[in-house]
Amino acid sequence: MGFWESFGSIGLFLVLAILLAMAMLLLPWLLTRIGFIPRRPNPVKYLPYECGMDTIGKTWVQFNFRYYFFALLFVLFDIEVVFLYPWAVAYQKLGLFALVEMVVFIGILMVGYVYAWRKGALEWK
Repeated sequence: MGFWESFGSIGLFLVLAILLAMAMLLLPWLLTRIGFIPRRPNPVKYLPYECGMDTIGKTWVQFNFRYYFFALLFVLFDIEVVFLYPWAVAYQKLGLFALVEMVVFIGILMVGYVYAWRKGALEWK
């Protein structure tokens, strides 16, 4: 079995991925050049959206990083808990080694949780 038989499909997928990425980047530019996409949008697009009222004060509101960090920590711990489900389903077949391994895994999660708690990442200020 030669090199191309082993890795030819990977190379084909790589070339297709690069071509698709280039097409996604060049297609809007090309459509703008031929006039299919307007260069200057209609002024109606700049009118207030949803509520219909003009904004009071600055229209650019910058959110605190803590909201994103809190959400990221939630997703991280939530996904880690998802890894417990397959272990629980196959627990009878896995034996004592899997139990010790899962205790180590949960211990690492608890260390991360306590670290985030001590740093104040889980507090709304």
